Formats: sequence, C-alpha cells, structure tokens
Amino acid sequence: MKKLLSKYWIRIIGILLGALGGYIYYIKIGCNTGTCPITSDPTNSMLYGALMGFLLFGLFITSKKVTAKEKLDKK
Repeated sequence: MKKLLSKYWIRIIGILLGALGGYIYYIKIGCNTGTCPITSDPTNSMLYGALMGFLLFGLFITSKKVTAKEKLDKK
C-alpha cells in the first residue's frame, strides 16, 4: 500500500483536488434548471472534476528516459 501511494501520490492528489473543485463548482455555479448533465448533480460534478484533476496532475509525472544502449542491454 505504501509503495502504491508513493508511486501515484501526484495523481491521487489530483483526484482529490479535482473532486473538491467539482463540488465547489456545483455549489457556486451549478445548474438551476436541472437539465445540465454534469453540473445538475454533485456526484457527476465531483466525478468530472476528479477525472480532470487526474488528467491534469498526470501531466506533471516524469518518466525515466531509457537510452538505446539500456534497451539493448535488456535483451
């Protein structure tokens, strides 16, 4: 569990902040008529925000660059 958290901590924070942002968006702006598919329900708004947070914070993850020599050494 600790290894999982240490590996994906940036995305987990993105999910949490995105869900919080989606809920705040629902409360502050929302949809008065109830016809908006995302903002008419707090669950949908939070899920959409969590997805956007996951994708946005995923941009900040750097991957280890593998050189051509390292690829050949693995074979």
